[in-house]
Amino acid sequence: MTNSVLTAAAGSDRMLLIETFVRIVEAGSLSAAAAQMGGTQPTVSRRLQLLERTLGVRLLQRSTHAIRLTEDGQRCYERGKELIATWQSFESEVRGAGDEPVGMLRVVAPHAFGQDQFVEPLAKYLQRYPNMRVEWLLHDRMPDLIAENVDCAIRVGAVTDPSVIAVKLGEVPRIVVGSPALLQGAAVPQGPSELARLPWLALRTFYRTEVSLTHCETGETGRFGIQPRLSTDGLHALRNAAVLGLGVALGSAWAMTDDLAAGRLVHLAREWRADPLPVYLVYAPSRFQPARLRRFIEIMREHLPAGLAAGLAGDARGAVRA
Repeated sequence: MTNSVLTAAAGSDRMLLIETFVRIVEAGSLSAAAAQMGGTQPTVSRRLQLLERTLGVRLLQRSTHAIRLTEDGQRCYERGKELIATWQSFESEVRGAGDEPVGMLRVVAPHAFGQDQFVEPLAKYLQRYPNMRVEWLLHDRMPDLIAENVDCAIRVGAVTDPSVIAVKLGEVPRIVVGSPALLQGAAVPQGPSELARLPWLALRTFYRTEVSLTHCETGETGRFGIQPRLSTDGLHALRNAAVLGLGVALGSAWAMTDDLAAGRLVHLAREWRADPLPVYLVYAPSRFQPARLRRFIEIMREHLPAGLAAGLAGDARGAVRA
């Protein structure tokens, strides 16, 4: 290795070079990594070349359409992820719990909640910590937190992965709704037997072919099968289909509030409810919790969206192993 290369490498932030390489691998391309890091493709390419020259190995095989890790690159990628996690933990430990977080936080949130309920707490976080940046990624699947370099995920419903930590944020009440057009002037259904005779819509993430409701006063349970006219995995699509009179829907109460107030939807079987859905903030276990994540959890719990506070009293620990 030449002296000029050594000098350049010594004058560079080596952790930045490693982080750039890890981002390239996880993003799938130099341009995507540049977009994630707020830089340019030539800058990312120069960092990759400098890291390869510094280590004296080829890390990536590049073609017109794809990149592929070499054997040395695979080892560098695995070790690089460990180094980044170790460095972040080191920073958090040295700076102490009172230091303000700096850097990037990557969060995965469900589409409906990520667009509505949790935007205000997110804004509080960014306002309180101006040196933080957030990648707010909206999709409904549970990410691989480590492989996808995600700090945490907000999940609605049960968390079944035993390898993660789940902090309970609250619970989402669910109600049955339908449009006036669907009822066609008939009396509003009061119980499960009447609901079972109506056309249904399904939110396939939580119910598909059967509906289970519980009476608010007596605790009586009513179950009935459905053959949904429309199945969707989107809460907003479910609500809109209900407003258009396509069928009865069972969904989060907060998502129906405006349409109920405007008369576009009617609350059916008011004395009956589905089991509320728990809402968790999920993250990978680690010996050290980075300040950026610790502060985000604090903000999420401090500024709970309306309607999510119920259910926390029974979870005194707040954080549970799922």
